Amino acid sequence: MAGKKLTCLDCAQVNRVPEERLMDAKCGTCGAKLISTKAVAVDFATLQKAAKNDELPLVVDFWAPWCGPCKMMGPEFSKAADVLAGKARLVKLNTEDEPKAGQVYGIRGIPTMIRFDGGKEKKRQSGAMRAGEIVGWVG
Repeated sequence: MAGKKLTCLDCAQVNRVPEERLMDAKCGTCGAKLISTKAVAVDFATLQKAAKNDELPLVVDFWAPWCGPCKMMGPEFSKAADVLAGKARLVKLNTEDEPKAGQVYGIRGIPTMIRFDGGKEKKRQSGAMRAGEIVGWVG
């Protein structure tokens, strides 16, 4: 069956979705939408599964609630998620709630964005960015 594998960001179930139905696709297990026009908060386990399995670029914003630049970038990251819907999925991971993620992915400063493609880290960028810069960076 052709299509793209996407991990549900709600229940972590891997789904295969026909490319022509990406924007309307729902998880076969829990019914949640698989493509969002907003940045979605994820936990460490879901991030690891999605980074490994997804066949659409996954862009992660590693942030913390006490970080001023992270707070400024949050709305910009969501704007970029709207522009990139169907081309990439943008997710946020709170490093204060999930400290192991910072260790595993070598996060030295926040905000840090990492783009995963085909189970591998392809790009990394630290520092706050505006929506247009994020879209350009994701490519």
